This record gives sequence, C-alpha cells and structure tokens, in this order.
Amino acid sequence: MGTTVLHSAVLLACVFHLLGCCLAEDPPVYFDWVVSYISIAPLGVKQEVISINGQFPGPVVNITTNNNVAVNVLNDLDEPVLISWDGIQHRKNSWQDGVLGTNCPIPSGWNWTYQFQVKDQIGSFFYFPSINFQRAAGGFGGIAVNNRAVVPLPFGTPDGDFTIFIGDWYNRNHKDLRNDLDDGKSLRMPDGVLINGKGPYRYNTSLVPDGIPYETFNVHPGKTYRIRVHNVGISTSLNFRIQNHNLLLVETEGSYTVQQNYTNLDIHVGQSYSFLITMDQNASSDYYVVASARFVNESQWPRVRVSGVAVLHYSNSKINASGPLPDPPSDLFDKTFSMNQAKSIRWNLTASGARPNPQGSFKYGEIAVTQVYLLKNTPLTLVNGKRRAMVNEISFSHPTTPIRLADQFNETGVYKIDFPFNGTLNGPPRISPSIINATYKAFLEIIFQNNDSKVVTYHLDGYAFFVVGMDYGEWTEASRRTYNKWDGVARCTIQVYPGAWTAILVSLDNVGIWNLRVENLDNWYLGQETYLRVVNPEHTNKTELPPPINVLYCGRLQSKQRPQVTHHERSSSAWSSLRGHNLVTDLLVILIAVIFL
Repeated sequence: MGTTVLHSAVLLACVFHLLGCCLAEDPPVYFDWVVSYISIAPLGVKQEVISINGQFPGPVVNITTNNNVAVNVLNDLDEPVLISWDGIQHRKNSWQDGVLGTNCPIPSGWNWTYQFQVKDQIGSFFYFPSINFQRAAGGFGGIAVNNRAVVPLPFGTPDGDFTIFIGDWYNRNHKDLRNDLDDGKSLRMPDGVLINGKGPYRYNTSLVPDGIPYETFNVHPGKTYRIRVHNVGISTSLNFRIQNHNLLLVETEGSYTVQQNYTNLDIHVGQSYSFLITMDQNASSDYYVVASARFVNESQWPRVRVSGVAVLHYSNSKINASGPLPDPPSDLFDKTFSMNQAKSIRWNLTASGARPNPQGSFKYGEIAVTQVYLLKNTPLTLVNGKRRAMVNEISFSHPTTPIRLADQFNETGVYKIDFPFNGTLNGPPRISPSIINATYKAFLEIIFQNNDSKVVTYHLDGYAFFVVGMDYGEWTEASRRTYNKWDGVARCTIQVYPGAWTAILVSLDNVGIWNLRVENLDNWYLGQETYLRVVNPEHTNKTELPPPINVLYCGRLQSKQRPQVTHHERSSSAWSSLRGHNLVTDLLVILIAVIFL
C-alpha cells in the first residue's frame, strides 16, 4: 500500500505539473467528499440526514469558468448513491451526469471520482443525490461558477456572496417516505420549511417552539451582497422575500437577466436565482428572511409549517427582528400574479456570459424548428396496479443497465425508442423505459402541458433552453404567436402551472443521453421523466468523450466490474481515500479527461 501511495503521489504531481504548464487557462480543481449520515434536529425532531464531509447542507463548489473539476465521492451511506450536478452542462460528457440513465450507482463503501469541465458556463446551480429519494434527506449543496477575470460582471463587484437553500422538509426518514410512495400512498403535508438546513426563527412564540436552530446572515450597513437562492425541496413552490429590502434579480441558472427589483419572488422546486441586496435600511435592527409555501391549503398545512424564517443581522443592530412576517402574495389560488412574475424575467442581451461576447448574441428566434414535442402530464394514475406519474401516458422505468452504457457496448433491448411526440399514446398507459431518439444538431420545440392540479417544474440535463412562452389553457398552434423570440431567458429548470403550458426551444448540440424530468421529487420517483438520446452519426470523440477509465458496470455488464476495496473510515487527507487500484486509475482519468477537453 505504501508503494502504491508513493507512486500515486508522484503521478499526481506529474499530472498537476502537466496541467499547470500546458493548460494554464483551464486549471484543475479537486474536491474530496465523504457522503454519510449525521443526526440533527432541524425542526426539533432528531433524525438522520445526508451530509457531505459532515456538513448539512453540503459545501459550496466555488469554481471558475472552464475549470476542470474532479470530485472524489466516498459513499459512506448504507445504500448506493449518485450525485447529479443540476445545470452543469457536461459538454461532450454525459458519463458524468450522475443519473441512472448514464451511470451505475456508487455502491456503499466505494469511492468514485467525477471529472468534468464547466465549459463556457457561469452562474448558480446545485448538486444533490439523484436516486432512492435521497434528496429528501439532504446531500445537496451549491455550485457557484464565477466569471473569468477577463469577462466583466454586468454589475459592480458585490461585497459578499451568500448561498441560501430553501425547501419543504419532513421529519420522517427518506426511506419511510419512499416506502409510502412504493405502497401507493401520497406523501403527507411536509413538517416545515428549512433555510440552510435550519428551522424557523421564533418570530411567534405560540407557533414556533423554543430551541429550534435558525440561520443568521451577518451583513454590514451600506454594503451590497449577492445571494444565490436554491429551492432544494421535495414538491412545494416557495415565495422568497427579505423584510423591507428589494431583491435585484441579476442571474438565473447560468444566464444574466435584465436587472429589475422584486419585493418577493416565487421560486419553484429545483430552481435557482441570484439577487443583489443592498443593506440600505435602518441598521439598528434585524430583519426577517422568509421562504413561505405557495399554492397550499393552510387548513391542511398549519401556518407554523408554511414559513421558513431566518434573520438578516446588521453588524451594529441592537434590536431583534419582531412583529408579523412580511406579507406573501395574496393570490393563493389565482396563480396569475405568479405567472406574470415569471414572464417578467428576461435575458440580458448585452451582458457578457462566460465569454467576452454578449450572451444574447445567439439569436434563437431566427432558427428554424426541426422537431416538436408536446409533453403532457396528468395526475397520478394506477398502471398495472401501481400508482405512477407519467409523461404522455408513459411512466418511465429504469433498466438495470444504464442507457448510455448499453449503447457503448451494443446491448440491445435495454430501452425503447418509442416515446410519443404528440402528448398521447396509442393504447393504455404503460410503465416502460421509453426514450426520445433525438437528432443531433436539431432545434427542438418542447411544450409542457400540465394537466395536474399542482405546479410542476421540468429540468433538462446537459443543456440550457430558451423559455419562450407560458399561458393558461391548452396549447394550440396559435399559441406560437405569443412566443418571446427575442429575450426569453436561457435556463435549465422551468415551472408549468396547473391547467397551463410552458414552451421552450433547445439546440441539441451536446451529444449524450440526457435526462428530462420533473424536479418534484415524488413525481420524479414515480416515473415522470424520460431521456433524450442525442447521437452523432459520425463516431468521433470531438463531440463526445469516451467512457472514463473508472466507469462503473452494473446490470448486464456487471461481469466487467473490477472489485474495489471497501472502507468506511473518514480520511484526513484529500487523496488518501482513493485506495486500491482506483487511486492510479482516477488520476489517469483526470489527465485523459483534460486532454480530450
């Protein structure tokens, strides 16, 4: 073992020397993570949550455009895990996507190293465990991709940067929650809303019990801070606001937006936003930071559960935050206010993105659409005796062999290329590994029609798409006349209101197998997803990287998997958790990945 470590250390030094000499503009960034359970009581009830290096939420991945990122994950849970990097586009590299369609799960006790480049990206995203309903237990953290020094920000440099996670929360174990779903039961109302993994500040002594830990954001008068807000919850849309302070929206999921002030903003499950907040209020007192549930029946979900509350603390404040919380929007059941707010978010056509040229120079409205997909979802339905969620009357079931791996080794019959494109299915609803056989370099129009009674958010891995329209009622061909073909914002997660539709445009220039899903965790778990299979007919690694040397095998390809020495002890060294044969292998993978990129 000592010889292996010595040789590996020499190899590591050589790799980083080579990267530093030859790829100075694209430096490597390494993270070493242990994914494990810790016991906390965010709402006063002790429970196990999933932590990263003992932190809940996990650490922020703070990186810069074009960095080559390596994240070594040691799975210290009692079940397999996959980490998904929501919004990171993995150019030419779906092998690192961290979902079941592309990756075999990391077994308990094993480590696996993700390697990817944040190629030509900026913005605010988050990571989370993508299988086994684990996101309900945590395991999430922020990703902040910063501009390179040569690319100016479209606003003044902030005096500080905060990452804020908001989300509904259950006191029950994630395994119990998924068992309920497996048994055909609906999830009960959440037990509360967390802000940065903590419960509400005791703004009302009769509603909030004593002893609940809460989050405090420490600020200085007159300073301006960037706050990145992520809804990492299970199924609840949340309204975010800071008492007496304006939220200047500047970015969402990798795109700078037209800068405009909001007193509050609806943030739906899986969505991320950046705001600038100027500390221009009376600095002698503290202020509420609130995330409250939207579109829920308060008679079923008591008010104590509806709001997450943190504290904005000025450095010279002498008075605690007090009084009633700032009012939420009043349209509890009329969602027009929320939709109009969403339509007001537009792309900043003059801001530079990850490159010096303006991010709006891509004139998406002038590109001819080559494929159209109408995707309809409906309320949960019994299929073969199981309660399932569906898109176009198909509930997706994952094959035991990941789709991308099956393609690589010419394993036939693993999935079906029969996903209906017009919202309906010829025949009864079914459970199937049905995917979209998309065309490389096609320009897709996708219309999401929500025939359910709740807000859902759709996410597409590997891409940013242009949000061109949304409205109530059924989408028709005439709806295209309302499209925004000039400054619709580019992002990766978009809400669809009940009884309404949302339309997006996306250019399929990224080869791979890419997950298209709802971010509402219960519906996703029950099958409301599919995959886009984007294949270049020319076999070349210029459009897609080869599989990494450390690729995991499962399903039909299980016999190809080499054994790995399992271990559960926490490592004090960033590299000492890479043991056995994988140590040398993973270092080689980093070098090979960077060379191909």
